Amino acid sequence: MPRSAAVSLDDMRDIARDMVGGAPGAASLAALDIALIRFGLAVSMTSLDRDAIAEAIAQALGDGATIDQLQEVLSLVSGLGVHSLMAASVPLAQARGDAERSLTPSEAELWQRYVGDDPFWSGFEQEVPGFLGAMLRLSSDQFVAFFDYCAVPWKSGHVRARQKELIAMACDATPAHRFLPGFRLHLRNALSLGVSPNQIFEMLDLAASAPEHVGTR
Repeated sequence: MPRSAAVSLDDMRDIARDMVGGAPGAASLAALDIALIRFGLAVSMTSLDRDAIAEAIAQALGDGATIDQLQEVLSLVSGLGVHSLMAASVPLAQARGDAERSLTPSEAELWQRYVGDDPFWSGFEQEVPGFLGAMLRLSSDQFVAFFDYCAVPWKSGHVRARQKELIAMACDATPAHRFLPGFRLHLRNALSLGVSPNQIFEMLDLAASAPEHVGTR
């Protein structure tokens, strides 16, 4: 089976240029934005550099972040693990031979409860087609846990939505984790929240300099 083409930082910049289009404003990232993004990058599963984490915490606190904000960022970034589900659920369901089967009544009830006709999940489905249905068919427990866990960092509101989208995009654009489905989804959300093109490209520069994963003791 041929391997997928590698995704480069230039690819992500090109996607960003295409998607920002005529988005207004050229505001730069605030010091707190940068500090929260750097903390998110340091705690990302593709970095996990303890020294970088300690430095990022100190910098963020010095720039006015609160512990509650850093905890919310930590919760957000820890959800990167669901990308394993997004990449593998469909082929795994296909291997079992039931990727397209009709949902059982109990599965259909869960689908309606968690997905329904919410436009967010419609846009999500465009980026990772078939994922939600495949995950549900494979494991209803995993399906429910996915929604419950991903909702946690959005409950308390210590970090602004635009900041969370920038952090999520940065983590999706690191050298060791260029995850285009998530990047495009969060980019759309960020633009709808008024993030400027300049802020997006500054975020990409930060992502490119994410701490290298050197091993965690």
